[in-house]
Amino acid sequence: EIISYVDYFRKAQQSRCHIYSYPSFMPYYGSISNNFPGGLFKYVRAVSLYDENPFEHEFFLRIVQSFPLMEKLTLTNNKPQNWKQSYSSDNNNENVSAIEYSCLNELVIIDVHDDYIEEFLLDTKTYLLKNVFLSINYESLKRVTRNFTRDATRINCA
Repeated sequence: EIISYVDYFRKAQQSRCHIYSYPSFMPYYGSISNNFPGGLFKYVRAVSLYDENPFEHEFFLRIVQSFPLMEKLTLTNNKPQNWKQSYSSDNNNENVSAIEYSCLNELVIIDVHDDYIEEFLLDTKTYLLKNVFLSINYESLKRVTRNFTRDATRINCA
């Protein structure tokens, strides 16, 4: 089976076409956008995400379901999330469940809006099973963790 989809990036005035056979045996899947159709990619270990439109929490759930053995994730997106809610450890929000990244050991979130740093560091949104090597802008990290005093980020930052 051949799967394809096209991304149009208006701001950059570029287009990108993804064409691949399914099932795929690639170890890397790059430049995934919101248009990603899903599927199971059990051989992929490294994933990169890019879009000019925001990634919402549900998108990351699709990613972890499609790439269950993902070890490295690189994210580039400077647009704030549209459906951002106020999450805290004591806010038992039934609408959102924490996404478990069972194999992730490297996370690159340098060129991102603060919403995505929260997406991965807040314990109500993300559950990291392993120690993760984190590449991040230090000032952004300080801001999101409130100078390393924010309780909701302690579990994923310990």
